[in-house]
Amino acid sequence: MDHIDLKILDCLQHDASLSASEIAEKVNLSKTPCWRRIQMMEKSGVISKRVALLNREKLNRDMDVFVTIRTNQHNAKWFRKFSVIVNSFPEVVEFYRMSGDVDYLMRVVVPDLRAYDRFYQNLIEKIDINDVSSNFAMEQIKYTTAIPLHQS
Repeated sequence: MDHIDLKILDCLQHDASLSASEIAEKVNLSKTPCWRRIQMMEKSGVISKRVALLNREKLNRDMDVFVTIRTNQHNAKWFRKFSVIVNSFPEVVEFYRMSGDVDYLMRVVVPDLRAYDRFYQNLIEKIDINDVSSNFAMEQIKYTTAIPLHQS
């Protein structure tokens, strides 16, 4: 990948609806070579998908809950079951295995506290967890889906 590819990726991750000609103009390339580069990056998996970002507030899905989980189960069988259960919840938009004091971290998006409590009750009913802690975001200060392509 060269600097032109990075410019193309930067354009796409800020506005995936741009046409190949619009991107080509922004990166000082003609349309066909620009389109070919995009196709190659899609084929190689550098561009994994193009999506629309929705206005969460207008959809009443604007509460972020960061859920930390500690478990005393550290075996593959338990993890597979846990992973399947967590992935079945559409409210879980991010899910990580962590190092340090916390075993797992989830970001859960819900409309309100009652919806989160339903999620929580369903989760603990389906799998044995040693400790669950919930932290509610009071304000979103920065949010981006853009991957930093250039060093600051």
